[in-house]
Amino acid sequence: MKPLIKKLVESYGPSGSEDQIRELVRDEIRGLPDYITVDPLGNLIAVVKKKAKSGKKVILSAHLDEIGFVVSHIDERGFARMQPFGGVNPLACVGGRVRFADGRLGVIGLDARRDDLGKIPALSEMYLDVGATSRADCPLKVGDAAGFWRPMAELGERLVAKSLDDRIGVAILIETLRALKRTPHEVAFVFSVQEEVGLRGAGVAAFGLDADLGIAVDVTRTGDTPNGVKMDVSLGRGPAIKVRDTNLVADPRIKNLLLQRASEAGVPAQLEILEGGSTDASAMQIARGGVPAGCVSIPTRNIHTPSEMVDYRDVQGSVKLLLELLQKPIEL
Repeated sequence: MKPLIKKLVESYGPSGSEDQIRELVRDEIRGLPDYITVDPLGNLIAVVKKKAKSGKKVILSAHLDEIGFVVSHIDERGFARMQPFGGVNPLACVGGRVRFADGRLGVIGLDARRDDLGKIPALSEMYLDVGATSRADCPLKVGDAAGFWRPMAELGERLVAKSLDDRIGVAILIETLRALKRTPHEVAFVFSVQEEVGLRGAGVAAFGLDADLGIAVDVTRTGDTPNGVKMDVSLGRGPAIKVRDTNLVADPRIKNLLLQRASEAGVPAQLEILEGGSTDASAMQIARGGVPAGCVSIPTRNIHTPSEMVDYRDVQGSVKLLLELLQKPIEL
C-alpha cells in the first residue's frame, strides 16, 4: 500500500484542479467496480452494485483535492502574488516549494522589509519565485494554480508528506475496493472534489446517489504533541470514529456501528471530538432529505502543512474496519 500512498501524495491536485489526481485514481481502480463515472462537478464515483435485496446503499467518500494557491498578480520583475485555496497557514509557507500543473516548481519567498519581524506574516507579504527575471520572462499567468511540493518520507511506522489530507483517505478507499471480494450492499466509492473550499463535491455526489448512509474517510488533528490541543486522539492508537466537529454531529447509529465493526475486526479505535474543521460527512448528511452520516478519521499531525504525518498502522486498521463494515449486513 505504501507505493500507492507515495504516488497519491506526490501528485498534483489543488482544489478546482483535480484532473491529474482524478485520472491517477481512475487508472488505479480500473476494472474493480461495476462501473465508474465522473459527475458534472468532477467527482469520480466508482460503484459496486447491490448483491442482496437486504443490502444498503452506502457512500464512502474521500476528497481528491489539496490546499494550494492561485496566482493573482505578476509584477514587473516576474514575482507572482497569490491567494489561497483552502486553509493555508502562512507559518507553513515561507521557504516552501510549490508545483504547478505543468510540473514547474516555485519557491515561496517573504518580503524582507516588514514592520514587525515578530509578527506572523500574512500571505499578502509573500510571493512566488519561479526564477523569472521580468514579467515578460515569467511563465506564469494569473489564475494558475499550485500545490505544495514535497516528496514522501518514512520515519519508522510514520509517513510524512504533503496532501495526506486527504490522499490518505483516497488510498484507504482504493485499498478497500481492491480487497472487497463480497458485500451484500451497493457501495459508491466517491473521490470528491473541492472539499477544501467548502465540501462542495460530496454534497453534490450524495444528492445524486440518494444513499441509505454515508461515511467520510478523512484526517483529524491529534492531542499527542507538546503543548498541543486538548484532544483524546493520538497517532498509532487506531482510526478515530467521529462524534462531532464544527459542522457535524455524527449519527449515533453510524458511530456505534463503526465502533462495533472495529471491535469485531480486532482494530483498536478512538473517539474523536474535533474543535475546528469538518469533512465530507457534514455535506452528505444534509443532502436530499438527509443521510445518516459519520466519519472514519486518520489521526494526523501538522495538518495543512507540507509535512503532514500519519501512522501506517492506523491506515491499515482503517482498511480492515471498512472491509468489516461492508462485508456484513447493516441495520440502522
